[in-house]
Amino acid sequence: MPQAQNPEQLAEGRAAAQNQEPGAESLTPGPPLKVALLGFGTVGASVARILVERPELANRLRLTHVFNRGVSRKRADWVPDSVLWTDNFDDVLAGRPDVVVEVVGGVTPAREWVTQAIDRGMSVVTANKMLLAAHGPELLRAAAGAGVRLRFEAAVGGGVPLIHGVREGLAGDELTGVAGILNGTCNYILSRMSSTGEAMDIVLADAQRLGYAEADPTADVDGFDAAAKLVVLAGIAFHRHLQMADVPTRSIRPLSTADFQYATRLGCTIRQVSRVQATEGGFHGFVGPVLVPQGSSFGRNQGANNVVSVYGRFGGESSFSGAGAGGPATAVAVVSDLLALTQGGARREAEEWQPAAFVAPPPMPYYLRFVVKDKPGILASIAGSLARHSVNVDALLQEPGYPKDRLPFVVTVEPCEEAALLEALGVMNEERWHAEPPLALPMLADHDS
Repeated sequence: MPQAQNPEQLAEGRAAAQNQEPGAESLTPGPPLKVALLGFGTVGASVARILVERPELANRLRLTHVFNRGVSRKRADWVPDSVLWTDNFDDVLAGRPDVVVEVVGGVTPAREWVTQAIDRGMSVVTANKMLLAAHGPELLRAAAGAGVRLRFEAAVGGGVPLIHGVREGLAGDELTGVAGILNGTCNYILSRMSSTGEAMDIVLADAQRLGYAEADPTADVDGFDAAAKLVVLAGIAFHRHLQMADVPTRSIRPLSTADFQYATRLGCTIRQVSRVQATEGGFHGFVGPVLVPQGSSFGRNQGANNVVSVYGRFGGESSFSGAGAGGPATAVAVVSDLLALTQGGARREAEEWQPAAFVAPPPMPYYLRFVVKDKPGILASIAGSLARHSVNVDALLQEPGYPKDRLPFVVTVEPCEEAALLEALGVMNEERWHAEPPLALPMLADHDS
């Protein structure tokens, strides 16, 4: 049995290993890392399954604690008897694990637990994008100061090795932008609406039944989940921290079957896209539904899969895709992070995310959908309002077969300033011929998607 060490000795040993040069090998392999698991839901149970059912990992990783509220109802008979089950976080700290895995979610109390673990000299692996979006810079500083590591591959992209690929695989490039489909729930809904013509409420209800969407789907369909992931991606790609509250976010709720019909006429489909690009003055980006070419990587992406494109000054576009959600896929990313912590040749991470801000986006073409109570003069009114705001009309599309009291039609406009377009739409909103508010969607070109 390995000789017990005090926390200071353990911290010194980890710090020494983490400060080795890349590729350096530890002369004598140490004991397996003791792993404490916070949360035993879908992801947490899947992490435990991998650790228990892969005996070849036993000399590198050993599950020692499972922490969960109401822990008595969570106990699983396939977990070894040596594992301590508890609903008291102090029991976890007292057990002195080498690494704490946080898969509880949310910001509070996860922030307090992660901070306490770091302060006690424990590394942390988390899948919590909301925590990182809100407090990533301070947690990274704390981990660097304590000589431990904070890893979060599972926070973005689920089972897609996106953070590792960007942080290490593209380290030699100067990155200029990131764009992707980061929310599997929305992609399931929108790709199914596109292929079947079903209405949003029907597809959303089915997504909830299948477990793709939560009972309260707000975080997914209104873009907050993807916005948190975009903030984390910006931190990795640019070492900058964008405030989640500043991310322009639009919901997919207003989309109708008519929008997919018109998008098809334009050679496009609709997806929820998350995008951030670097400029001299800061960053611009958004999360929300956009028109993408049907043949693009975003347009071809179906079901709950994620796909992300990263753009570099020297290397051009690199793409990552795969299962973006689900317990097993996310658990694979968590265990991969754990295994990275066992590699003695890994360098100490001292990553900093400096503050950054959003700036106005460049001109883009837009898709404008109107639903009106038909009468003469509507098109002239729309064209006049757009012209007064220096927005130039590109094309008009109107499908037959819709009732005159709820007639949908589409106007596409040439690249324009978003602020000018929104001002023009705001003026139009006062007109009584609207049957519902107009919808504006950016249109991305092939090289953007």
